[in-house]
Amino acid sequence: MRILAISGSLRRDSYNTALLRAARDIAPAGVAVELYDGLAAIPAFNEDLEGDPPAAVADLRGRIAEADALLVATPEYNGSAPGALKNALDWASRPRGAGVLIAKPAAVIGASPSSFGAQWAQEQIRRALMLSGAMVVDPELAVPKVNEKVVDGELVGQPTPSRRSRRKGRSVL
Repeated sequence: MRILAISGSLRRDSYNTALLRAARDIAPAGVAVELYDGLAAIPAFNEDLEGDPPAAVADLRGRIAEADALLVATPEYNGSAPGALKNALDWASRPRGAGVLIAKPAAVIGASPSSFGAQWAQEQIRRALMLSGAMVVDPELAVPKVNEKVVDGELVGQPTPSRRSRRKGRSVL
């Protein structure tokens, strides 16, 4: 199984990218997690170009099409998902009715220095994926106070539940 992992953060020392590297490192035998690093090159969505997309968009669409599943990690800025990530999903959802997200299994995770672990941003990205036809898995992973859990770009520490995840019976880091 091949999973394409997309971080919604463009920051060099991104907590969410560290989360995806940890997922790659603990993936079981037979599961390859490929980190997508082209988000910064995706231009703003332009419907005039959807039939003949820029090279960076064609590359993203191709990688999503080739993957068996998606793992999206999102930070949260001002209570919402980052624009670059939503923009990439808009490109991947097109052309309408034939986008590469249709029937693609997807999971959304997120990390934030806040006490909530990017839960609002995760909800927005989950909704965008579902409306694009992806099959979004129900469990979520919210990593609150991630700045205390990433050292030198690596995820460290023991799992701790967030309030929301505890209510839903879900574990988080």
